[in-house]
Amino acid sequence: MREGDHVHRTNGFVAVNDINPKAPVHVLVIPERHVDTFREVGDFDAEETKRMLDFVAETARAVGLEDYRVVVNVGEGGGQTVFHLHWHILGGRMMTESEL
Repeated sequence: MREGDHVHRTNGFVAVNDINPKAPVHVLVIPERHVDTFREVGDFDAEETKRMLDFVAETARAVGLEDYRVVVNVGEGGGQTVFHLHWHILGGRMMTESEL
């Protein structure tokens, strides 16, 4: 990943545009510290977890979104294809309930 690919970055977290977007705005928020999946989110201490969630919200604002969806795919059955915890921020169009 090249530095120019970053949408937003802070100490410990990076946000990049998804290479296969499902919405006009589709950004991935990735912790630099590796955990395979959301099932292991407990490996982060409370302060780091709060910083991660704050970073998700900051990233949405940084890309100009007020209304958006945040998704985490957990395990193969949940649609996870990259086994490094990451959050999807999707927006830029009306999200429908059928897409849940």
